[in-house]
Amino acid sequence: MRTGRILGITLAACAVVALLFVGVQWLTWPDVAGLATRPPERTAFMEDYRARRRAAGEDTTITWRWVEWDRISVHLKRAVVAAEDMEFFSHSGFSASEMEVALREALAGERVRGASTITQQLAKNLWLSPSRNPWRKVKEALLTRSLERHLSKWRILAIYLNVVELGPGVYGAEAAAWRYFGIPAAELTEHEAAMLAASLPRPSSWHPGVSSSAYAGYVADIAARMDRATFLWRALGAVPLPEPPSLDSLVIPEVDSLVIPDSVPRDTTGVTDTAGWTGSSPVPPQLGARMRRGTTVAPQWSRNTAESCSTCGK
Repeated sequence: MRTGRILGITLAACAVVALLFVGVQWLTWPDVAGLATRPPERTAFMEDYRARRRAAGEDTTITWRWVEWDRISVHLKRAVVAAEDMEFFSHSGFSASEMEVALREALAGERVRGASTITQQLAKNLWLSPSRNPWRKVKEALLTRSLERHLSKWRILAIYLNVVELGPGVYGAEAAAWRYFGIPAAELTEHEAAMLAASLPRPSSWHPGVSSSAYAGYVADIAARMDRATFLWRALGAVPLPEPPSLDSLVIPEVDSLVIPDSVPRDTTGVTDTAGWTGSSPVPPQLGARMRRGTTVAPQWSRNTAESCSTCGK
């Protein structure tokens, strides 16, 4: 009789604790849907970095500057997806193939690589601690599903590129681009993008400017993946610029061979050719585009990103 009473009290106490736990989680659960229209004010990983620096008696300053999707180079978007989650545009938050590889490596006694997708990494960065307790993993899974349900793929990637650490205390593409290259994130080249993407596994020791053969090798590996993953251009709503012609391929006629018929006006001001280049322009648009850094957005994507891609739009 007494044993049954004690058991009943114990079960009731457990139920109360469970209810309190659920209540706290419900009250403090992140507003995931709100991220569709506004950037996060801070992240859990930023706060963890500050806490560790404060405990060590060091400067707690971080560098972070938010920019919108269209102000981030498509090369960085390609580099990060190629490096971290090649299946990003085809999964719903979790990669079965990556988890299978990680499990196989663990069973073989090899050093297990991370199997987290970009969405899982974003959930951890925004709201979770670096610890590995079971509840944190459950919460990560729930938040990952919520991110995929409420946000588009482009929005998830945009937030990720704005909050990840890309160097000691350097968070997001814009801050990293200015810190290491002195340019905005929109102007990053393919090689610069690969260098930043290679920082993701070890931002404190792998970043542009360090002398590390392992880091340099990883940069080259990411660049090779970018070359192979041509589907990313379409997934990201962009088209690559054609390679500019080499000097060897240009045929420059001799002056004596040039013949200008009298019927062609010498003054070409206002004259438009079939490519749309007016004679008053100093450089044809085809060559002018090749001189610029970055890429050209395809017309069908430049009108309205939301209309252009209903499954992965901004």
